[in-house]
Amino acid sequence: MTRAVLTLNAGSSSLKFALYTADALRRRLAVGQLEGIGTHPHLIIRDEAGHTMIEWRWKQADALAAHAEVLAQIIGFLHSNMSDLDIVGVGHRVVHGGPIYEAPVVIDEDVMANLVRFTPLAPLHQPHNITGIRAAIEAFPGVPQVACFDTAFHRRHPWVADTYGLPYSLWEEGVRRYGFHGLSYEAVWGKLVDRAPEMATSGRAVVAHLGSGASMCAVKAGRSVGSTMGFSTVDGLPMSTRSGSIDPGVLLWMMQEKGWDAAQITKILYKESGLKGLSGISGDMRDLERSDAPGAKRAIDFFVFRVKREICAMTSVLGGLDAVVFTGGIGEHSALVRARAVEGLEFLGVEIDHAANAVDAPVISMPHSGVTVHVIPTDEEGVIAHHTSRLIAL
Repeated sequence: MTRAVLTLNAGSSSLKFALYTADALRRRLAVGQLEGIGTHPHLIIRDEAGHTMIEWRWKQADALAAHAEVLAQIIGFLHSNMSDLDIVGVGHRVVHGGPIYEAPVVIDEDVMANLVRFTPLAPLHQPHNITGIRAAIEAFPGVPQVACFDTAFHRRHPWVADTYGLPYSLWEEGVRRYGFHGLSYEAVWGKLVDRAPEMATSGRAVVAHLGSGASMCAVKAGRSVGSTMGFSTVDGLPMSTRSGSIDPGVLLWMMQEKGWDAAQITKILYKESGLKGLSGISGDMRDLERSDAPGAKRAIDFFVFRVKREICAMTSVLGGLDAVVFTGGIGEHSALVRARAVEGLEFLGVEIDHAANAVDAPVISMPHSGVTVHVIPTDEEGVIAHHTSRLIAL
């Protein structure tokens, strides 16, 4: 039997998962992604060589299957086609660890209660993370479940980077800047150090995780010292459907002048803003880049302006800059966004190689550039597998 670790990343309508050997090599045995839960579920599972093992599309009658149901079907497939597997641990991406968790933990009743309590801090993500955990507990009774937090990477920020100018009593209640995408930043930093070992001890990098959710992080010698996201996942950069940073006065105006309640404002901030709201077309950067509509240009202009502004802000937090790293769906695949985001940053030492950028090369800066610009695919699943294997071995 092959001892294996299963990683789960449950979203509102998607479920990403991977299987790794539970040893020091952590060889990835299979990876899968299910999209369209609740509408038109579509599943693809690939083996370690990247070959498609199965592709399913649910029948219309089964389209409303919930996370637990589709996970049960996936597990059934894995058992049938990889019968020598012994699942010894399940690792979960959990978006919010609140002010409590600075590292991954084995899930027990107390941990589960805290995860539920943190749901208002990440209403788009936390409920689905919890659903995935409960489904995995039911599918693998007695197998250790490990929570790996997106906020943990940022938990040792300097205090000034985590606070708001509010009464200190609110800080003590947990109202503070948490930062997110920490699993992605941890993965990318590890790959960056593999490329440039000198970064490990004193390197200063701005990492841009740009996707449907987007944030940026200032990393110094492997430690997060600043993040664009704050108390919630709606802060910072504009995203696919999320607004990003907004003057609190606007929210007061929405309540006082428009008469909108919390539910209406939440819907606007999380689901009707960002690229989708600005363009009036789509929250998908690929759609916007293909469009000639003024709204598409407007949304792209604002997005790259904010990314560029935050590169400079994070550089000031770092006290200098050695590398810029692009990751995430947009960061890895949009040459347009990358080029425009660093355009005009020669004063920081950034000189981009447009030919390399056009083909998504691993390094897209000129050889003589004072700041190296990287494109690095993230690997949140690999980080989750690492932490899960480490904890279940204790």
